[in-house]
Amino acid sequence: MIKAIFFDIDGTLVSFRTHGIPSSARQALDELRGKGIRLFIASGRHPLDIFPVLDFPFDGYVTLNGGYCLAGRDEVIFRRGIASADIERMIRWQQGPEPFACVLAGEKGMCINFVNERVTRVRKMVETENLAVVVPFDEWSAAARRGVLQLIAFFSPDEEPRLMREVFPDCRAMRWSPLFADVVPAGVSKAEGIDRMLARFGIGLDETMAFGDGGNDIPMLRHVGTSVAMGNAAPEVKQAADYVTTSVDDHGIARALRHFGLIA
Repeated sequence: MIKAIFFDIDGTLVSFRTHGIPSSARQALDELRGKGIRLFIASGRHPLDIFPVLDFPFDGYVTLNGGYCLAGRDEVIFRRGIASADIERMIRWQQGPEPFACVLAGEKGMCINFVNERVTRVRKMVETENLAVVVPFDEWSAAARRGVLQLIAFFSPDEEPRLMREVFPDCRAMRWSPLFADVVPAGVSKAEGIDRMLARFGIGLDETMAFGDGGNDIPMLRHVGTSVAMGNAAPEVKQAADYVTTSVDDHGIARALRHFGLIA
């Protein structure tokens, strides 16, 4: 029996085309809630980038790819920050000849050192013009040293191996776009966040289902009892899932839930 379902946001629950939840998915959420199934978000987004977008009352939120987890909207049940040594290496790198735009995601908010074409494209993609506040380098550095849960680092897949090796050896990078990587502490993932959430609510891993479409969803899809990849997912994401549904814009959430007999 499925007792808990975890949903990624971008490209899974929310359409890149309409920037909203399809009506079929919203109806499915209501039906699941009526059956007593716990519903959770599992996203790379910060809570401040989730709550304005989703007005549905989810039971909990695995945010920042598992580095910051909330039961309801207020009870923090897990947090893990990036090591200070990696932060210092990043600050030194940004003062060199190859700086990259980088959002600092702290517990209370986000800021970015500068905006470039990559940042602008992502803001339009997720319809979030206020992705983070642009601040001077000194202020950005000070914010980094106060503590960061995740970095949204705008470097390419080709640049990633060198930067992860030389700047972020104590971190891991996850992607759902070639425009940027989510850089999180080693050991952090949506799978880790799900385990924290299940412990809080007393639910077994075999009683879980998850939906995702991006590379950062792969640990989650491989971890839960039943996993579903969206039709718009990359091939490697589909390979990690038990079932592949249609795209978010073709009622993928509702179709999969109906396939598994969870909604009428």
